[in-house]
Amino acid sequence: MDLRPSHTGIHRSQQVSRAQLAVPFALIALVTVVDVLAPPEVHLGPFLVAAPAVTASFAGPRMTGFVGLVAVLAQVVVATTRTSLTDLNHTFQIIALVMISGFVTFFAHLREVHEKELIQLRSVAETAQQVVLRPLPDRIGPLRVASVYLAAAAEARIGGDLYAAARTATGTRLIIGDVRGKGLEAVGDAALVLGAFRAAAHQEAEPAGLVRYLEAAVSVDLDGAGDQGESFVTAAVLDIPDDEPVLHLVSCGHPPPLRLLRDGGVVGLDVAQPAPPLGLAGLVTTGVTAETFAFAAGDVLLLYTDGVLEARDRTGTFYPLAERVAACTGLHPQALLDHLCADLLAHATGNTLDDDAAMVAIERLAR
Repeated sequence: MDLRPSHTGIHRSQQVSRAQLAVPFALIALVTVVDVLAPPEVHLGPFLVAAPAVTASFAGPRMTGFVGLVAVLAQVVVATTRTSLTDLNHTFQIIALVMISGFVTFFAHLREVHEKELIQLRSVAETAQQVVLRPLPDRIGPLRVASVYLAAAAEARIGGDLYAAARTATGTRLIIGDVRGKGLEAVGDAALVLGAFRAAAHQEAEPAGLVRYLEAAVSVDLDGAGDQGESFVTAAVLDIPDDEPVLHLVSCGHPPPLRLLRDGGVVGLDVAQPAPPLGLAGLVTTGVTAETFAFAAGDVLLLYTDGVLEARDRTGTFYPLAERVAACTGLHPQALLDHLCADLLAHATGNTLDDDAAMVAIERLAR
């Protein structure tokens, strides 16, 4: 996840490069020299207002005010060199320059205050995401794990995609899911599912029982909100035993995981009897069944949300995940996700996603 602490949000005036600062000062020097050498009927002083105006576009109020002061002093030099400070034309030019410099400095101050507020809000969102979507450890029992969360917008780093893992006495349980909708409501639903998963992962003996617990938790919340059928969560719940080269999977309307074989090749784990998405069990009669798939040492399992599949290029073509994954066999989980993230963003139009995307890669290690 791309999380940046709030202390990195320093003022723009502290991030300004020397090349940027050279522009307004060079402009002041150029206008001053040309104005001094120009014929008496030519006055270039009004062009000096461009210096503080340009500075305000990339610097803070202090630097903007300083450039404005330098511009005023330059206008004073022009006035004393060409005529005198009491010349009416130069007097009005100086007054206008002082006023405009003050205005742009004030607007630079307002922008800086706004930026500080955005930094604080982003910090709150990042903290909330860390609480709701805790990073997965690199090792869980005999599994090597990596995870990534790609936000559709840099300003909104928290959404409805979710994943979590829980260690049990006999193995490891994982969930990956995608809440229908966006915004704070989706975040609340994701937090509800993750909280229920963490509470029940150690209590329910079977994956099917865990899914029924999650369904009950989600349904109660949605019933209380009066929006059953409007909100739901697609999810894949997995139980990976430590002592057997298999995994047990319950798919609740979620895209099938991909198994990268250690000897090459990719297999999609399509269940024969998918369960309905969480929150919709009351609308259908389908039961909950866990299905077993091979998962041997050296294999890598890729879990993902539909934001990965729905990324489009400029021609409208969806991201061919299975095809791209087939070329990545032999990579360990973190290298696999690094490659897929770079490839996914290169495929997406403008290097941006239309929806949040999450991926989890799991490798079974030899014991």
